[in-house]
Amino acid sequence: MRFSPAGDPGTPDARSATRYLVWLAGRHPVIFGAGLALGVIWMLAQALVPAVLGRAVEAGLAQRDPDALVRWSLALLGLGLVQAVAGILRHRCAVHNWLGAAYRTVQVTVDATNRLGAALPRRVAAGEVVSIGTADIEHIGGAIDITARGVGSVVGIVTVAVILLNASQPLGLVVVLGVPLLMALVALLIRPLHRQQAAYRDSTGRLTARAADIVSGLRVLRGVGGEPVLSERYRQRSQALRADGLRVARVESLLQAAQILVPGVFVVLVTWLGARFALRGEISAGELVSFYGYTAFLVSPLRNLTEAADKLTRGHVAARRVVRLLRLAPEFTDPATPVPVPAGPGELADARSGLVLRPGRLTALATATPQDATEIADRLGRYADGDVTLHGVPLRDVALATVRERILVADNDAQLFSGVLRTELDPHDRAEPGAVAAALAAASATDIVEALPGGLDGEVAERGREFSGGQRQRLRLARALVADPETLILVEPTSAVDAHTEARIAERLGPARHGRTTLVCTTSPLVLGHADHVVFVEDGKVVAEGRHEELLAAEPRYAATVSREEDR
Repeated sequence: MRFSPAGDPGTPDARSATRYLVWLAGRHPVIFGAGLALGVIWMLAQALVPAVLGRAVEAGLAQRDPDALVRWSLALLGLGLVQAVAGILRHRCAVHNWLGAAYRTVQVTVDATNRLGAALPRRVAAGEVVSIGTADIEHIGGAIDITARGVGSVVGIVTVAVILLNASQPLGLVVVLGVPLLMALVALLIRPLHRQQAAYRDSTGRLTARAADIVSGLRVLRGVGGEPVLSERYRQRSQALRADGLRVARVESLLQAAQILVPGVFVVLVTWLGARFALRGEISAGELVSFYGYTAFLVSPLRNLTEAADKLTRGHVAARRVVRLLRLAPEFTDPATPVPVPAGPGELADARSGLVLRPGRLTALATATPQDATEIADRLGRYADGDVTLHGVPLRDVALATVRERILVADNDAQLFSGVLRTELDPHDRAEPGAVAAALAAASATDIVEALPGGLDGEVAERGREFSGGQRQRLRLARALVADPETLILVEPTSAVDAHTEARIAERLGPARHGRTTLVCTTSPLVLGHADHVVFVEDGKVVAEGRHEELLAAEPRYAATVSREEDR
């Protein structure tokens, strides 16, 4: 069975957390089935121990038969060996099932985030994804792990009930009627626990998202004096999470107490009844020993059942979060019948704005408002819907993989990942020899590599936090140049660098992209002056185009936009 993305026939709906857990269990049917079988054997071996012990007392000690005592002692030893071997193998299967469910969840979560692509930050908070990959996988793995012990416990209880019914109907009825009654009492705690755990899980996701926002924007917060305000809001959220956690803990404490109380009630009740029957001569001494052994044995399966109720509840809550993520559909999908695009450079045109990118040219896009540039770049890269054509073919009719291969949009929201810098700049390891060095030179980033211990083989920390904002921007530009796409769209690639560095980048960018189509969204006069062609957009429409000097002289609105950049 394949757990399919949203839109496929196998797609789960909002109530399919149980189905997701079943799907996880079915991913490794042999190991999962072996775990269930071993759990049953392991628990049955324990359940039969009191019966064998009772027979040893009855036949061997009470009747003073050494041969019978040896036989039943050997039988007891055999049960012990079976229990030990089955227990070890069951635990190995349980660990395999736990890890398989947990990390399969990580895989499907990563697949879902990749499928959502650029839409992910708009649809799911970063803290939500982090919580799935940390807390939720533990609960999901625990839900799969507990099934073997849970099934074995049910079989063990049924076995004991049958044995007691055959030996003494009153004692058998105590088990047959008492176990469902006591488990029903435990089930009364499950619904509030389920509700409180769901609320706690939501609060955890919100707090994690807020923490990620604060950490990523800490420098800005300190600069504008907003750190105390955000700190107080985080403290309030943290206290709300603490209150939710306390409510969960109250219910869990009752459930933990039930794990002690329920088996204790059985031990006391069955032992008391068995002692009375023995005093009246209705059962033998050996049977009394067996009955006490059964009550002591019931402690384990009853605790396993209450633990199973707790872990399955937690797993169900976590699975709902995963399913909610898996059900999110990407904004754009491949057309039913993708249309091929002619090979080689071609015109890329946006009908809404009137922008047309001529192949092989460095075009600069200046806009009166930055939002216009972002929207045009998103449409050209097929990150937003629009009437955009490449070689005259509408992009909405082209396979997304083809669009991503031929058109690259590089903006300042892109991140640097941890790892070796060379791999960061050339993740597919497809660049020709010298291409990385050439890209670094064009992005004026050679000095960054030289200052990094290990150079290109040096390690980059998470989000490239050891670099300044301008250094990260130059490395992102170098990465885009190394990719060498047919069409490269750069959104404000020099907004965080100083004027001297910007001048070097503006001078080198054209030669670095010679023969390729490049669009630079910027209002920097240094970059505009080196462009082959400049397009000015106002209110989302192209109102003028030409060389930078021509537009400065002929278009007052363009001159006003660029002069503001110069004033800065």
